[in-house]
Amino acid sequence: MNFVEAVQAGYRNYVTFSGRASRSELWWWVLFQIVMNIVIAAIFGGGHMAMGEGAMRMHYEGGLVANLWALANFLPGLSVGIRRLHDVDKSGWWTLIALVPVVGIIVLIVWYCTQGTPGSNRFGPAPAGR
Repeated sequence: MNFVEAVQAGYRNYVTFSGRASRSELWWWVLFQIVMNIVIAAIFGGGHMAMGEGAMRMHYEGGLVANLWALANFLPGLSVGIRRLHDVDKSGWWTLIALVPVVGIIVLIVWYCTQGTPGSNRFGPAPAGR
């Protein structure tokens, strides 16, 4: 699956939480989100570097446009993440492990990088374009 196909699949399956998503579908989707956030920050941002409490930090305010973008892309991002977990034969409820500080995110990233189950599993057939 290439970049354009992954973005199209993300929006086509806007709230489809069943089925499976390949690694390429998830990671192209993540790249698309990062690029779009950079573009929104550059155009509407007002981001600036500031020194505070002995550490440099980046402050970013995308305003209304960034908030609308995040709201519009929350469900498709959640959907592709859950379908990716299905590909490694994990329940979508494992997404909640991200609420465990640091460790939860690391576990999700490892699962997102893991090769999916070959052939069919309990969540359906292997995704096309693997």
